[in-house]
Amino acid sequence: MALHGGPASVRIKISLIAIAVLIGATTIWYTNLLVHRLQDKEKQIVQLYARGLEYVANANTDVTDITFLFENIIRPIDFPMILTDRNDSLAAYDRSSIRNIDFNAKLSKKELAELFSRTLKEMDAVNRAIEVKFVNGKDTLVIQKIHFGESILIRQLRYYPYLQIALAFFFFVLGYVGFSQIKRSEQSNIWVGMAKETAHQFGTPLSSLLGWIELLKMNYSDPDKVQDITEEIQNDVGRLEKITNRFSKIGSKPELKESDVVELLQKVTEYFKRRIPQTGKRISLVMAGDASAKTKISTELLEWVFENLIKNALDAIETDEGIIEFHVVDSINKVEIEIVDNGKGIDMNKRKDVFRPGYSTKRRGWGLGLSLSKRIVEEYHSGKIYVKSSAPGMGTIFKVVLPKL
Repeated sequence: MALHGGPASVRIKISLIAIAVLIGATTIWYTNLLVHRLQDKEKQIVQLYARGLEYVANANTDVTDITFLFENIIRPIDFPMILTDRNDSLAAYDRSSIRNIDFNAKLSKKELAELFSRTLKEMDAVNRAIEVKFVNGKDTLVIQKIHFGESILIRQLRYYPYLQIALAFFFFVLGYVGFSQIKRSEQSNIWVGMAKETAHQFGTPLSSLLGWIELLKMNYSDPDKVQDITEEIQNDVGRLEKITNRFSKIGSKPELKESDVVELLQKVTEYFKRRIPQTGKRISLVMAGDASAKTKISTELLEWVFENLIKNALDAIETDEGIIEFHVVDSINKVEIEIVDNGKGIDMNKRKDVFRPGYSTKRRGWGLGLSLSKRIVEEYHSGKIYVKSSAPGMGTIFKVVLPKL
């Protein structure tokens, strides 16, 4: 059972990082494209204003209405703009020359001059000033300059993708730390579950061995009984060896061989039939269905699956009497096995949780048994295992589907 990332995990991480970088780069590129378009629009407005001023300067007629029109066209401008003479000097610090720039009118002329000198330099570093020209015959004179900067919208758009990427990176780090904690918690649950499952697996044969030893002490003078007890002890020792082999196969690909599914089930049920009376319960194990169902399986691992399902069924039957039935259906391309008990049942909302590593409703068992069973059936045998039906007090039906490979 691998608990660390392999080459596939590394490739997935690299792919996700590459996609994230591509998304970030695309966001920045597209936002910059929008910024450039808005800058062009603002430049066109300033050029229109400059051409209007040129028209006024060069017109020989009354331009009062045109000036009024300019005032109404330019008023909605939301970016900073300063109108200076050709030497970049301001004739007056008023709204007709300065737009969308906040300053303290109480500053001295020297302080205002320094302030707007710095502002003009900042504007010209962003946008080249647009000249207003006066045509006098063949001579063309620059009479004014329009300096303009970036609007608040452009500045927000310019920095927005970086803010977005920073927030995304923050949430990525937060998510990575969170998922790392979850992963460590799951790994801890797996180790705890493995320890529980190991104890659970060894518990049955060890308890039987202790019982056989007591019987052996009580009947040491009866050769026939001693022989029977010795055989059972050998069976339990063999089972301990089988459990060890099962755990050694986890993580490696098992060899699948054509086997009789019903024969395997009978072998598992016979083992439990001899040991159920020791629990003080009277529970019947009943086999029904197609007796000739065969498919390619790993008998050792699949025995483990059915043993887990029987143990869970036994734990679910809280009364002294009960029944566990096996229904086998052999079709053209698959073998279906249903394990039916009349135990306490499972709540509908917890049907999928029973296969989750670490999930348990009792002090032992179901910590990892059903999780391992799911892996054995689905990953090693390309089959399915699920809770077909269940309800509190109405028993449970587990279904195992094995394809004919």
